[in-house]
Amino acid sequence: MKVLIACEYSGAVRDAFIKQGHDAMSCDLLPTDVDGPHYQGSVTDILNDGWDLMIAHPPCTYLAVSGNRWLYNKDGSRNEERWDNRREALDFVRLLMNAPIERIAVENPVSVISSEIRKPDQIIQPWQFGHGETKKTCLWLKNLPKLKPTKIVGKGEFVTFKSGKKHPAWYAEAFAKAKTKAERQKLRSKTFQGIADAMAEQWGKDLLDKRCTDLCSGTLQLEFRS
Repeated sequence: MKVLIACEYSGAVRDAFIKQGHDAMSCDLLPTDVDGPHYQGSVTDILNDGWDLMIAHPPCTYLAVSGNRWLYNKDGSRNEERWDNRREALDFVRLLMNAPIERIAVENPVSVISSEIRKPDQIIQPWQFGHGETKKTCLWLKNLPKLKPTKIVGKGEFVTFKSGKKHPAWYAEAFAKAKTKAERQKLRSKTFQGIADAMAEQWGKDLLDKRCTDLCSGTLQLEFRS
């Protein structure tokens, strides 16, 4: 099946689908971190290329509710640039959700997508998929089943920052490893492998089961040439 992983440069989800035998390609403005099928450019260039499934990870910089504090300046006035960026980010999400693809999953942390577009169909955590960490992840689904937990483990440790705020250990590790803001954003946005594998195994199977049903019912026509 043809699978598009939009807004991914890590290759984690793409390679999980390839491992399951699917024709998967990632797409992002950045080059891929790991060699593999990747389109570097705007996802709008390839949305109409006949995909069976798209999993999209739109950038959360202007969508996450944690960024609400930047919507206003210190004097209380509106930060109009920030508001414009949020509107553009929401328009991009709508574009992805309305893409001409039969099955779509949009992934994001807790964000204004819930209040401005619609509530997520599912909220998952890494600790439901074999990773002892906490990172609430929302999924907006179109013609896809909810992901089933594959291995429930402990929720992991939390680290207290100098500011007094507590963050999951993976978040603190990203700050410790990263030398720049861009590197930190990369580490924070990467999909946990257990979740990537669950997407490929469960949604990939759903694709194949649907194709088999169509074949058996005669709704899918195959052309044979001698």
